[in-house]
Amino acid sequence: MNTVTRFSSVDVGGPPVNPRNEKLPDPPFLSGFPMNVFMRLLAPGDVRATVAQRESFRRFANMGDPLADAVVAMMQRLPTGEGRRMFETAVDQGIDAVEDPPEELVAFFAQVDDRPYWLDQAKLDLAVRVTMRTGLWGIALALPGLALTGGYLASKADKPLVGTGDLRRMAPRRLNETATWFIDVTSPDGLDRFAPGFTGTLRVRLMHAMVRAAMARRDDWDFAAWDHPVNQVQLAGTLMLFSLANLAGCQAMGVKFSRRERDAVFHFWRYVGLLMGVHPELIPATEDDTWRLFWLEADTEFLPDQDSYRLAQALHSGPPDEDPLTALARTYLSSYSRLVLGRSHADQLGLPDNKPLQAAVLATSAINRMFELRRFIPGATRLSEELGQWSRRRFVERGFAATGGDRTYRRHDALAVAG
Repeated sequence: MNTVTRFSSVDVGGPPVNPRNEKLPDPPFLSGFPMNVFMRLLAPGDVRATVAQRESFRRFANMGDPLADAVVAMMQRLPTGEGRRMFETAVDQGIDAVEDPPEELVAFFAQVDDRPYWLDQAKLDLAVRVTMRTGLWGIALALPGLALTGGYLASKADKPLVGTGDLRRMAPRRLNETATWFIDVTSPDGLDRFAPGFTGTLRVRLMHAMVRAAMARRDDWDFAAWDHPVNQVQLAGTLMLFSLANLAGCQAMGVKFSRRERDAVFHFWRYVGLLMGVHPELIPATEDDTWRLFWLEADTEFLPDQDSYRLAQALHSGPPDEDPLTALARTYLSSYSRLVLGRSHADQLGLPDNKPLQAAVLATSAINRMFELRRFIPGATRLSEELGQWSRRRFVERGFAATGGDRTYRRHDALAVAG
């Protein structure tokens, strides 16, 4: 019998093993079904981080968005309304249209007006068509049911949401504003300089900075437990929800994407991340990068608490007098969320366990898989893109109007001037 003797690097006089370079174990969030299955089937191999990588990642939890934060400070310094007026002029007409712009505004727009060398317009165009094709599966299920509901499990990111308005009243409005922005961004030419997607992203970025400033001023903000409000780790996590979670959520409903299509989608959100103010070091360049980011977010951010429950209930629980059809649609969404998040996470969020509607969700997914034969029918993909765009716009426009949505987010302006 041959015996193999194993020597450590210390035994043979080599450099000592550095524990900071050892891979970390999977966090509890990824250990149960179905997340453990998703990681095995969808992730590109072992995406676990090392101790050193997690330490590097965590330093961004205490960092905001310096350029946008400086614009908010400028607005606080100027007479009420003056800073917003200049910002809106620069958003809609360009910085050159602002007479004697403050240096904070010049620096902000120098960054967002720069188009990076790696930007590929053909990939942007393809990503838009792919997202249009997801139609209601993306905007009515994957976005609210996986991206937003799953995002509530990241309890530290929930604190500003809980602290900025009545949850029951604001949840539908926030959802419809987010969905409207998402459609603006992912519509044809939506990221052109003066298109609604581009300008809307700048307004969302300013809104995040206003909320960040307001939360940081609060006496009850627990920096030790919650990190910096609306920090870079959370911004990167939000970006990931719109890319990875949206694709995975649609895949769960039977929608298929080619490798080329997925690559285009992640390229698209890489650019949106720059416009959103995510630090370039945190923005995933590829799908593989995004899975590594997801692992780190799961390890450090997905720690649900009572606020996670409250936000999920505000989104998934309707009023007592809700009409039966709307109540059925809401329970269908909750059933979808339970299936993609898993029983443990769904229970933490208080989602109903409706077995018949869960079966209906699974049946819908199976039917959709059959319709993916469109790939072999000339013109079917283009038709599905147009139908998807029409259906998702119609769906969101009604909700946006009904909840009083606002593309400018001006209701947050008071946060910028508060003492």
